[in-house]
Amino acid sequence: MKYSKWIPLLFCLVWLTACRQDAPHFRIGVAQCSDDSWRHKMNDEILREAMFYEGVSVEIRSAGDDNSKQAEDVHYFMDEGVDLLIISANEAAPMTPIVEEAYQRGIPVILVDRKILSDKYTAYIGADNYEIGRSVGNYIASRLEGKGNVVELTGLSGSTPAMERHQGFMAAISKFPDIKLIDKADAAWERGPAEIEMDSMLRHHPKIDAVYAHNDRIAPGAYQAAKKAGREKEMIFVGIDALPGKGNGLELVLDSVLDATFIYPTNGDKVMQLAMDILEKRPYPKETVMNTAVVDRTNAHVMQLQTTHISELDNKIETLNGRIGGYLSRVATQQVVMYGSLVILLLVAGLLLVVYKSLRSKNRLNKELFQQKQQLEEQRDQLIQLSHQLEEATHAKLVFFTNISHDFRTPLTLVADPVEHLLADKTLSGDQHRMLMLIQRNVNILLRLVNQILDFRKYENGKMEFTPVSVDILSSFEGWNESFQAVARKKHIHFSFDSMPETDYHTLADMEKLERIYFNLLSNAFKFTPENGKIAVRLSSLNKEDKRWIRFTVANTGSMISAEHIRNVFDRFYKIDMHHAGSGIGLALVKAFVEMHGGTIAVESDEKLGTIFTVELPVQSCETVATEPDDILVSPDFRTTDILLTEEEELVKGYDSSKPSVLVIDDNEDIRSYVHTLLHTDYTVIEAADGSEGIRKAMKYVPDLIISDVMMPGIDGIECCRRLKSELQTCHIPVILLTACSLDEQRIQGYDGGADSYISKPFSSQLLMARVRNLIDSHRRLKQFFGDGQTLAKEDVCDMDKDFVERFKSLIEEKMGDSGLNVEDLGKEMGLSRVQLYRKIKSLTNYSPNELLRIARLKKAASLLASSDMTVAEIGYEVGFSSPSYFTKCYKEQFGESPTDFLKRKG
Repeated sequence: MKYSKWIPLLFCLVWLTACRQDAPHFRIGVAQCSDDSWRHKMNDEILREAMFYEGVSVEIRSAGDDNSKQAEDVHYFMDEGVDLLIISANEAAPMTPIVEEAYQRGIPVILVDRKILSDKYTAYIGADNYEIGRSVGNYIASRLEGKGNVVELTGLSGSTPAMERHQGFMAAISKFPDIKLIDKADAAWERGPAEIEMDSMLRHHPKIDAVYAHNDRIAPGAYQAAKKAGREKEMIFVGIDALPGKGNGLELVLDSVLDATFIYPTNGDKVMQLAMDILEKRPYPKETVMNTAVVDRTNAHVMQLQTTHISELDNKIETLNGRIGGYLSRVATQQVVMYGSLVILLLVAGLLLVVYKSLRSKNRLNKELFQQKQQLEEQRDQLIQLSHQLEEATHAKLVFFTNISHDFRTPLTLVADPVEHLLADKTLSGDQHRMLMLIQRNVNILLRLVNQILDFRKYENGKMEFTPVSVDILSSFEGWNESFQAVARKKHIHFSFDSMPETDYHTLADMEKLERIYFNLLSNAFKFTPENGKIAVRLSSLNKEDKRWIRFTVANTGSMISAEHIRNVFDRFYKIDMHHAGSGIGLALVKAFVEMHGGTIAVESDEKLGTIFTVELPVQSCETVATEPDDILVSPDFRTTDILLTEEEELVKGYDSSKPSVLVIDDNEDIRSYVHTLLHTDYTVIEAADGSEGIRKAMKYVPDLIISDVMMPGIDGIECCRRLKSELQTCHIPVILLTACSLDEQRIQGYDGGADSYISKPFSSQLLMARVRNLIDSHRRLKQFFGDGQTLAKEDVCDMDKDFVERFKSLIEEKMGDSGLNVEDLGKEMGLSRVQLYRKIKSLTNYSPNELLRIARLKKAASLLASSDMTVAEIGYEVGFSSPSYFTKCYKEQFGESPTDFLKRKG
């Protein structure tokens, strides 16, 4: 082929591009001083916040309260070349020179929770330990009514929190002469030392009124010592941290072990935000101090409810993050299916044409041979010639798509490389960068599809290279497993690798094809395993037919292949159903590569256990491979690491109520991103990935307009439109349907479901923006109808909205005399929440419910002023105002004169 010399270069380009995209932009090292529940909570918050920044890698190391270990951790991060260090110093003095060294090497350093004896750091974030100590002192003084004996159990004496908490405490109790600190001991932040020290204090001091513990691990140790001595009821116990969860401060207060604990915030998310401000050159404060508050029996239960709710929200965030990977995988698969289907159609059409021409040629030749027996030799020559032509034509058709695939790669490369250069331009706007990323992602998908088809074609023609080398399969698998750790953490999948001990796994194999076998099977396992599922790889050895074999299995939970599909799962272009998307080539290539090694592959599937792929490869020596036929050509291939699930972080968009809002419902992430880019300047854009999520967000935000795709999994666009138009909260919202199908029947279904407009894909951005603008402007004119019943009386408004506004106005007339009437009460009467009522009324009338209520009251008051002899105060109370002065103020703002001026003018 004329393009074959470019194949190695293209493969290298694809591989380098994939590696560069996977590399993180920033690497952050976290050197924690200890390993406890407070630190665990901070670490979890840091990692969770990091998920919202694309290309950020965070590594956390704990020193276990060991200064030398923490110094080693900091030097490790410096040697690794991290972009930023987050350090919580175990003790101030030993860690000061280490932090200064990192700072002088140009690495930004954020100190968290604990300071050093120097100002050579980039920023500090943490609570004010002096203020916490002072608050504890004031609390104990209040509880003891200014008189009593106190003992103090401190944290590690060399750490700055221990020093500052003691200083703040002493500053507070110094104002109370009758409160004495009779003893103080270093409990090293742990429960065990605290129990020992408290036991010693109890023996030396017969009267102790209060115990001040520097954290909530020290406090229960002191309480346990007092309980053993039978003196726990004689004194109060105060700790610091107030963490939720079993055995932590919040539960200890609820269990009456502690009388109080003080909140010591972790704020791992704010630590990560500060780190990104520094790395991305945004302004940031040098010192960030967090607030504290006391937690005792009066508010501990409320705190527990709040922390439980926050924990549930955190879990939901992690769940949504896992779903994003699934949605992106589905988009990529749909692209592969589309182009794969096109390839199959072209190939089938070509083959049918060849067959048709062959049949016609043979029929004609047979007829000529029958009619012209005397010219047998001449006809035989003609037949041979035609057969040769037929062979050439058949071969030409079979290689047609292979040549087309090669030709695709040249223009795709000419697209990919300029896009790569454009992405490196730092002057690009955000929208331009997102559009180029969209182009780049889809070019890579096309290249991957073309390369996979070319590989399969080479295998069918017997021209796939088999280059065996000595391989340690155990070492190779362990190295390849690292590529899957990120996706395992992202989806919370338990990924385990096990091998038979004391076994030699050396054999001769084609390293590249072995890698593709392993990556394909493991990538499929991660694709079809749900969150919190399990994936297990088992490597073992066995003897079969007097020969040693190596077996490995890939098992995953959560997916099942039925018996009718298992028989065909390795066939090329075979797909189980629309829910198992893919081109159908991957497993066929895996089977081909396994057979090239002389091995076998099988699959088992069970509803309870999941799916297990088993690969068995014979152990081969140099002599064994030498006997294999050597009739295959050399052709490089690309690495398969790019089949891993792409990790992208969800873009968080704030809801700006000052602009018209548009809800975009589409299961294609790229379409949602493109529409967001078109509209976000003039509109607040809300996104939903399917019909169910779209209905929920429409009910929550009540947008000014909805744009929905028609073909979506689950609830499609037509059904979504029908449901929205049948709900009171959303029936007034205009809906634009996007579709790749131009059939009139589908359009009729959409309009019957209540759609206001139809736009076909691929759509013009100007057309879409014009329809959005016109529909929203038209809806604004409807608001005039509802706000003033005398205008636009012929406007086309649905009966449900007319009835809703009339019922709301009647309700205001009925209850306006109640001065305590509020939006919550009105919402209950109308069957809506406060937020839903506000957005519905605002969308229909351009007034808030409170504004409509005040206008109705003032109009009624003006009527009473003109037609009755009631005083101004009486009229104000009659229409529901809480005071005459407020009534007068509102009346003047509405009508330009006070009620008194009106009465004087009246007469």
